[in-house]
Amino acid sequence: MPGAAIAQLQAIDLHGRLRFHAEFPGLELAFVHGDFHAGLRAGEQLLHRKQVDTPDPSIGRVAAGKHLQFHAETDDAAALAPAIVARGVTLVRPVHDTPWGTHESGIRDDQGHRIQLGQERASAGEAPP
Repeated sequence: MPGAAIAQLQAIDLHGRLRFHAEFPGLELAFVHGDFHAGLRAGEQLLHRKQVDTPDPSIGRVAAGKHLQFHAETDDAAALAPAIVARGVTLVRPVHDTPWGTHESGIRDDQGHRIQLGQERASAGEAPP
């Protein structure tokens, strides 16, 4: 039985992205493998970044459909979103409450990936449909 799922986002400049992410609150570098693969840890969660030569082709489709490529849990969505935006990240959805009991926002990272930041509310309602 799997113990965790790990997302992998592509990066045109892997080491530049690692410097970019190093400034994020709560993120730490977990590993670097050569010049093409790295992992970032946020608590118990892990995010892999992979060096590529061209932008991720899914970025445009995700943006057009208002989908997301990665969801990260946080203990304080209201504080995390503005702290990340202060580092130059685009906020694509303000912090809001959802009908399924989360408090979340959406950001776009420096490569264009859409990332959702969310936390469960103390009075969480029903599960998402």
